[in-house]
Amino acid sequence: MKVLIDTSVWSLAFRKNANLNDRIIKELFELIHELRIVIIGPIRQELLSGISDPTKYEQLKEKLRVFNDIPLETEHYELAAQLFNKCRKNGIQGSHIDFLKCAVSINNNISIFTLDHDFEKYKKYINIKLYSVRNNY
Repeated sequence: MKVLIDTSVWSLAFRKNANLNDRIIKELFELIHELRIVIIGPIRQELLSGISDPTKYEQLKEKLRVFNDIPLETEHYELAAQLFNKCRKNGIQGSHIDFLKCAVSINNNISIFTLDHDFEKYKKYINIKLYSVRNNY
């Protein structure tokens, strides 16, 4: 099964002081090796935003280009709005991008690999699959 890697996981892996023995980073590398990674444009944009050094920007852009984007369709945006409304009705706030990630997960039957605990809150009200690190590390 494919896995949508959230910005929080990518950010951990791209830090200068990243511990390559960290379970999260090892799992990310394993998923890359297994060719199970997917990304969406908004995650790509989040990762590239704020990088003021043009060289570092280009390097990261090239690294990310090996991963194909899941094309976003009208149905993704409509479902994201529906999920946002459902969670908001139940007192759970979240970003529009988070709910777009959830919609992509649901419509494409993929898990989300995230370090953002907000997704646990969303999961109480919407049917998303969250990816867990395997126990072989």
